[in-house]
Amino acid sequence: MDAREIEKCIDDFGTDIYRFCLKLCTDKEDAEDLYQQTFLKALETKWTLDWEKNPKALFFSLAYNLWKRGRRKQARRNMIAPCSNFDDETVLYSGESIEEGYLQKELITEVRQIIQTLPEKFQVPLILFYLSNCSIEQTASIIKKPPGTVKSRLYKGRNLIKKRLEDTGYER
Repeated sequence: MDAREIEKCIDDFGTDIYRFCLKLCTDKEDAEDLYQQTFLKALETKWTLDWEKNPKALFFSLAYNLWKRGRRKQARRNMIAPCSNFDDETVLYSGESIEEGYLQKELITEVRQIIQTLPEKFQVPLILFYLSNCSIEQTASIIKKPPGTVKSRLYKGRNLIKKRLEDTGYER
């Protein structure tokens, strides 16, 4: 790809890719790094972009693969010398009342923590489908699994979230 194609891609769906990176990393600085790495990797490769197919899915897939590679690298490093991150970013919610806002904020934080503790095979489809608004087919092409597998993982992921919320005392 050349710089003009990358610039057009950034203009067309850069915010969606950034939002996806932010949901994967849950840290603004890491998300910005992943976002830049994604477009840099696309610039370095000698791909020809087919605008008839879904080029957005290509960038989602590239970001996902770079994120997964980074997680593996970090896991290897943590086995040698463990470290932890103490920064806890809060989710802001503007509700009708202070109590509702607080409860909604608490629920969002709890769901986000549950999603982060889910196995990767459930976590990534949930993020892609619900938070990045990808279709089942796009999610399947990004994670390189059949659509039926994606549907199954979404169903199981929702059930895991529901069960863990019920275990902590949340009700519908």
